Amino acid sequence: MLLSVVVPVYKEEGNIPEFLRRIRPILSGITEDYEIIFSLDPSPDRTEDVILEHRAADARIKLLKFSRRFGQPMASLAGMEYARGEAVIVMDVDLQDPPELIHEMVVKWREGYDVALPQRRQRTGEPWIKKLVASTGYKVINKIADVRIPPNTGDFRLMSRRVVQEVVRLKESHGFLRGMVAVVGFKQALIPFDRPSRFTGETNYNRFFGSLRIGFNGIFCFSTYALTLSTMAGFGIAGLSFLIALAYLGMKLAGFPFPLGNPTVVILMLFMGGIQLISVGILGEYIGRIYEEVRARPKFIVDRAEGFKD
Repeated sequence: MLLSVVVPVYKEEGNIPEFLRRIRPILSGITEDYEIIFSLDPSPDRTEDVILEHRAADARIKLLKFSRRFGQPMASLAGMEYARGEAVIVMDVDLQDPPELIHEMVVKWREGYDVALPQRRQRTGEPWIKKLVASTGYKVINKIADVRIPPNTGDFRLMSRRVVQEVVRLKESHGFLRGMVAVVGFKQALIPFDRPSRFTGETNYNRFFGSLRIGFNGIFCFSTYALTLSTMAGFGIAGLSFLIALAYLGMKLAGFPFPLGNPTVVILMLFMGGIQLISVGILGEYIGRIYEEVRARPKFIVDRAEGFKD
C-alpha cells in the first residue's frame, strides 16, 4: 500500500460525493495502490450510508465507525492507527483542504521529507474571531512551548510511515496532532496555499470554544510555562505588597495623611482573588490532563470496520 488518506467525518453526507469525485482521479494519477479511510463518529444523518454506497463500487474506500462520538482528533488518530500506507494523509472532507495539494505533498515526500505540511496564507469563509484566536494561539504556543508548531497549519498533512508509527506510539489522550507531530520531529516541508470555504453545509465543530480548546492543549500539553508564570506572578505580587507596606510605613512615620478606606481594601481583595483564581485554574488545567492520562481509557472504540482484513 503506497498511500492512505484518513478522513474524519461527522454529519458530512453532502460533502462526501464531491470529495470522492475530486480526490480519486488525483490519487489514481499518483498510484492505484491507495486507500481512503473514513473515520466516522456516529451521525444522525446518512453519512454512513453514503460511505457504504461508494464502498460497494470501490473496495479501496474503507470505514471505521466508532461506538460513540469521540471527536475529530481521536477519529484522525484511529484512522492513522488502521492505515497501512507508506505515506498517510490526514484531511477534512469539506474540501477546505484541497485534494489538488496531494500531488505536491507526495513530491515533497519522495524528495525525502517525512512531513509535508500545507500552510494557510488566507482563510476564506472563517469568522474573524476564529482567525484571531488561531493567530494569537500560534504566537503564544510557539513562544512558550517546548516544540515549534508551524503557524497557520491544521491537521491536513502527509506523514511518512515512521512518523505515523511514532505518533501512534506516543499514546497521548489529548489528540493534538500538530503538536504530537512536532514532538516526533523528522524533516518537514511547508506548502503555502489559500484555504477555500466549505463546499457545503456548516462546520460541525464549535468555532470559538473548539479553537480555544485546541489552543489550551497546545499550551498545557507541551509546556509548563504557565505554572512558571503563575509562580512568578505570586512572587511579584508579594514583592509589590511588601513595597506598598514600606511606603505606607514611611508615610505614617513622616506624618503624611493618606486614605486607607474601603476602596483600597476592595481593589486589593479583588486583585488578589483574581490572581488566586487564575493560578488555581492553571493548576486545574494541568491536573485535569494528568487525570486523563492516568485513567488510560481507550482513545476510541471501533464499532464497525469495513475493508480491513486484520
